[in-house]
Amino acid sequence: MTKLNERIKKAPEDTIHKSWVHRISPDFAWGYLQLMRADRPIGTWLLLWPGLWSIVLASHFHGNQMIIPDINLLLLFSLGAIVMRGAGCVVNDLWDRDADGKVKRTKKRPIPSGRVSVFGAIIFLIFLSLIGLYILLQLNNFAQIVGAASLILIIIYPLMKRITYWPQLMLGFTFNWGALLGWAAITGTIELPAALLYIGGIFWTLGYDTIYAHQDREEDKIIGIKSTALRLGSNTHRWLIIFYGCSLLFYLAAGWYSKMGFWFYPGMLFAGVHFIYQYSSLDINNRETCLKIFKSNHHFGIIVFISLIMGHNF
Repeated sequence: MTKLNERIKKAPEDTIHKSWVHRISPDFAWGYLQLMRADRPIGTWLLLWPGLWSIVLASHFHGNQMIIPDINLLLLFSLGAIVMRGAGCVVNDLWDRDADGKVKRTKKRPIPSGRVSVFGAIIFLIFLSLIGLYILLQLNNFAQIVGAASLILIIIYPLMKRITYWPQLMLGFTFNWGALLGWAAITGTIELPAALLYIGGIFWTLGYDTIYAHQDREEDKIIGIKSTALRLGSNTHRWLIIFYGCSLLFYLAAGWYSKMGFWFYPGMLFAGVHFIYQYSSLDINNRETCLKIFKSNHHFGIIVFISLIMGHNF
C-alpha cells in the first residue's frame, strides 16, 4: 500500500483524496494541515468571497478607476482567509472533539483520531492567530478594530449548535464578516452597501450551510447537535427560496447603492440561475448530492465577483 493510500485510509471520509495535503505534505505537518482543512479549500473560498466582493464594491463606490481594484489588498485578504479559516476550524474541532468522534464523517478528524493532541492543536491555533494578527496590522486602524471584533464570533460559533437549531445564522454572521472588513479596509468606515452585502451573505450562508448540515442530520439527532437541517427538515426547499431569494435581493441592492455599471445586473442573473440549479438539484436524503451542491457555492462566488468586476468597468 502506498503512502498516499495509507493517509487516505486514516483521513476523514469527506477529505479530497487527491489533495496536495495527502500527496506531498511532510509527516509532521500532515495532521495539522488536515486540522486547518487545507485538504478541503471550499470553506476558505466561502469565507474569502464576501471580502473580495466588498473590496470591489467599495473601490467602485469611491471612484477607483483600476480594472481590478486594490490587487494587493485582494491578495492580503486571500492569505487572511486561509489563515483565519484554519484558525476557526481548530477552534471548532477543539470544542467538538468528543462529538466528532461519534459521527461517521468526522470521527477520523485529527483530534478525535488522536493524530493531533489537544495541546498541539492549541499551539497551532496560537501560531495561526499570530499570522492573522500580522495581516490585520497591515490595514488601517478602523479596519483593525473591525477585524478584531470577528474573533468573538469565531470563538462562540461552535457553541451555538448545542444551544439553538439556528447555528447556521451565527455562521452567517462569522463567515460574511469580510463584507464589513473589506469596506473598512478601503474607506476607513462602514457604509450602507457594506451592510447590505453583509446581510445578503448571511442569507447565503443560511442556504448553503443548511444543505451541508443535511449530511449529518441523523447522527446530529442522536448526539444532541442542533442545526437548521433538523429544524427545517422536509421544508428545506421552501426555506431555500427565502434564504437565496433574500440573498440575491440584498446583493442587488448593494450593487445598486454602490452605483455599479449596467453589466453587473446581467451577471447577477447568472447568479440567480445558479441558485435555481441548487434548489432543483437538491436531494436532502442524498449525502453526496448535498456535499456537491454545497461545494458549488464556490462557483456562485466566482459569478458574483465577475459580475462586480464587469459592473465596475462597464
